[in-house]
Amino acid sequence: MVRVCGRNRGRVNIAGVVCYRAGHRSRFFFKLHIWHGRRGEPKAFSWRQYRDLIVMTHLQLGTPVVWCWDNLNVHLVKELADFAEEHKGWLRIFQMPSYAPELNPAEGIWSLLKRHLADFAAADLTHLTRVIKRKLKKIRYRPHLVDGCLPPTGLTMDDDSIRPPDATSST
Repeated sequence: MVRVCGRNRGRVNIAGVVCYRAGHRSRFFFKLHIWHGRRGEPKAFSWRQYRDLIVMTHLQLGTPVVWCWDNLNVHLVKELADFAEEHKGWLRIFQMPSYAPELNPAEGIWSLLKRHLADFAAADLTHLTRVIKRKLKKIRYRPHLVDGCLPPTGLTMDDDSIRPPDATSST
């Protein structure tokens, strides 16, 4: 048993984006939301923070973006749908099936992160945040780790698009 001093308050939420493009190295972007347990402080990401993540990803990649959401409730809000409609020149959003973590390459990233944190005991929220950032940056700068998250999903790259298994193409 490891005893840790400090309050049992706060948490770290992580939003991650795994990016694949044929002929280019894979990329991983992330954003943290730290909740300190204070009254009135938001516990999770807002739709605006997800919108900002989409914009940041688009700017970093410098290319149109195909975004695949899981069904987190904030991903389904009208404001994000309106944002996608306003920016349909460079943004397409697809909803993944209701519960299909096996189709989400980001789940591989979370698995890698959890493996790194397996025997870790944080002294406090600041320590936990620092270690999570460090581990995610290590993953970010090792494209082979990000590449390894795609094959388990069964998705494949074909002509700059990701297709589900057994998808047929029309010409």
